[in-house]
Amino acid sequence: MAYVQQQLGHYPAALLYLSLAQARQPRVRTWRQMTALATQQRLVGYPATWQQDLRVQAQRYYYPGLQVLLGAAVVIAVWLLWRRSPRGAWLGYAAYVAMVGTYLHFLHPKPVGLVARPGAALMAGPSAGAAWLSTAALGDRLPVLGHQDIWYRVEWQRQVAFVRGADLLVVE
Repeated sequence: MAYVQQQLGHYPAALLYLSLAQARQPRVRTWRQMTALATQQRLVGYPATWQQDLRVQAQRYYYPGLQVLLGAAVVIAVWLLWRRSPRGAWLGYAAYVAMVGTYLHFLHPKPVGLVARPGAALMAGPSAGAAWLSTAALGDRLPVLGHQDIWYRVEWQRQVAFVRGADLLVVE
């Protein structure tokens, strides 16, 4: 679908389909296609760096790695119960579970939002009366930091901004 939308000249729809594909099955090739399209349209939020390629590879193996870690946690717990292991073994298991929790907390994929309406206002606070920061272009990619009422808290040029929920399509 992304290819068809791109050929029709509907770059926001093409970016949406590419983002959905990237969220479901992260690939460096898909990311590079997104960055090429975004560069043509002069959009923000699509870095073409080796760090981003590394991030995409980490996202690609996040869920398989998580399955292995959680499966090992279950096997180790059953083995420790079956062997009636001493307290020291359980402390080692607690450290392993803490490591899995760290993996979950720091490496989980972050949600991003694609600006869905041209001229979406980026505000300093979650209200229409807040100070206006900038206007986002159709298709800009913004990391979503949270949600508050009808507003999404996003990162814009290394600062926190708020955009209306109706102006943003969140891809998780």
